[in-house]
Amino acid sequence: MNKADILGHLRAAKAAHINWVQRAKLLISGFDVNEESIPVNSTECKFGKWFYSDGQILNAIRNNPADSMQNIEQLHFQLHDIYLNIFKIYYDTEKKGFFSKLFGSKKKVSESESAMAAQYFEQMEEISKKLIEEINMLEKRISVISDSEIEELV
Repeated sequence: MNKADILGHLRAAKAAHINWVQRAKLLISGFDVNEESIPVNSTECKFGKWFYSDGQILNAIRNNPADSMQNIEQLHFQLHDIYLNIFKIYYDTEKKGFFSKLFGSKKKVSESESAMAAQYFEQMEEISKKLIEEINMLEKRISVISDSEIEELV
């Protein structure tokens, strides 16, 4: 894997994160969103899958402060923790049978629940902005490292 590959994967992971947040926004805006398209578990979303596999190589990059990846991980956890609250508002979290999985299990949401979900989403947006800032800084740090130095890491 070379620098272009690493940057490409990082940018794809960032785009996947942005799409995940947008699907949550669609959900609270009243659109019918399949619950599997917005994973609750932080290791099941596309960003999390990248972070816990190919993303771990970034811990070894010389000019990447040790707390950078920890900050990204913590922000990512926070996003999923907040989203769990939204998920509980919109989806039936009881044990699902075959037919409820087949036909969906989205709940009727009251106005007060909808307002609460909107507040949770505002928190998600703030944390998402911080996460994207951290990713952008990481991208800049990777960009200034020579190709040969990156190739030594992989």
